[in-house]
Amino acid sequence: MKQIIILLSLLFSGHTLAIEVYDFKTAEQEALYQKLTKELRCLVCQNQNLADSDAGLAKDLKDQVAKFVTAGQDEETIKAYMIERYGDFVNYEPPLNASTLFLWFSPLLVFIVGGVILFFNIRKKQHE
Repeated sequence: MKQIIILLSLLFSGHTLAIEVYDFKTAEQEALYQKLTKELRCLVCQNQNLADSDAGLAKDLKDQVAKFVTAGQDEETIKAYMIERYGDFVNYEPPLNASTLFLWFSPLLVFIVGGVILFFNIRKKQHE
């Protein structure tokens, strides 16, 4: 019975190991870290920010962001490094440029194509 309790406690205590603890010097550094991990996208999960992701790469990126923040780098420098290294996709709000046009306008394109298809289907039904 004692072995079962130990086994169950080991199985269910794994999630506590996933908490990252960083030693920031000031509250401003911690706030900057929290802000950046919410604004940068996990490259593995793609629909999660770094703060919400449990992926290994996200852990590495969080460690890198924490290292930059504790080194005293500002938000723009850290974001510029991440974008230079991983591309515009790492940013949840990528800039509007030639390489991100599809990201910005694909929802509008899908809406227009759907509207055209719906329009022609309705016209076709009316003529029948």
